[in-house]
Amino acid sequence: MVTQRSLFLRHLAQTSDAPLALEIEKASGVYMYTKEGKAILDLISGIAVSNIGHCHPAVVKAIQHQSETFMHLMVYGELIQSPQVLLAEAMVKTLPAQLDSVYFVNSGSEAVEGALKLAKRFTGRPHLISCVNAYHGSSHGSLSMMGNEFFKQAFRPLLPGVSHIRFGKAEDLSYITEQTAAIIIEPIQGEAGIMMADASYFKALYQRCKETGCLLIFDEIQTGFGRTGTFWFLEQLGVTPDILVCAKGMGGGMPIGAFISRTEIMRTLTHDPFLGHITTFGGHPVSCAASLATLQTILAEGLPQKASAKAKLFRSKLIHPSIIEIRGTGLMMAIELEDAVLVQSTIAKALEKGLLTDWFLFKDTALRLVPPLTITEDEIEKACTILLESLNEARS
Repeated sequence: MVTQRSLFLRHLAQTSDAPLALEIEKASGVYMYTKEGKAILDLISGIAVSNIGHCHPAVVKAIQHQSETFMHLMVYGELIQSPQVLLAEAMVKTLPAQLDSVYFVNSGSEAVEGALKLAKRFTGRPHLISCVNAYHGSSHGSLSMMGNEFFKQAFRPLLPGVSHIRFGKAEDLSYITEQTAAIIIEPIQGEAGIMMADASYFKALYQRCKETGCLLIFDEIQTGFGRTGTFWFLEQLGVTPDILVCAKGMGGGMPIGAFISRTEIMRTLTHDPFLGHITTFGGHPVSCAASLATLQTILAEGLPQKASAKAKLFRSKLIHPSIIEIRGTGLMMAIELEDAVLVQSTIAKALEKGLLTDWFLFKDTALRLVPPLTITEDEIEKACTILLESLNEARS
């Protein structure tokens, strides 16, 4: 008998030799359900995507309504489409006044690509900087900015004129010069294992960019849309970038991303050449409608503020001899364990018990903890019980 699993392995391109290959039949809230009816508590939200849980009723309703009204009409930027306009207006209201122009794309990688092009176009400069152990996506430009050689070496040559500095090290800011078009930085490094730097570092970074005319790009693809205790993490830093990129949690499970800047910068894409950046499906009406419903839900339910309290509950429950530390802020955390073997064993044990967690590309000694912001106290209690039981079994 031909099964979905066999067809999956035969016809879908694989990204590893050992995919999880869980066959999910439906998902709701913080749970995914297999075809056998097993409930799996999702602590990674599709890697920080399902910020308001799976199939949130407000998002489902918005998708249904928009799909019955109109879907794709024309390439981006030519027609006035209500879902794009309303979403852009709502997003701008959450941001500092100078970030007033939004360009919608399909994903985080595309948002990074657009931001890099915009920086080069506006400054006319050749060089770009990112951080060691940064992750900004997998397309050629975003891969060039990745700060880990292991994942890049097979695809060289990549973009020229790219260099990397150490995250959080103020002494490295001198590498930013009058030849630097932009530095792109994650305010919290994600795949590095949820690494943070002091607000003073970001203020020094901002000042160095102003001194040299380099554009500052914040990659809030994971940190945005309420995950860290504020709607944007930049609110906690007191620094406004020249360009902001976002995706993941903004779509309520639908594919969408954006790069955002001030109108003066963004207008450079309209001439010399015109269509300086173009996308066919970026700002898809259904994705924009889903994103607006997500944004409204996050704000109406006060989910950013609640994320901080929920994080405290996780921290109070996750006490174990093998837990070295818990890093992060809001519901974006890493649980550092003793070694990578223990991490993988704990992940496997937890999955058997009905809980999905994960590790980090550049930090295999830590567990990822980025649950839906809608997770309840009871669900947190259950998750912590499973994690501790799994950790105990993994050690034995």
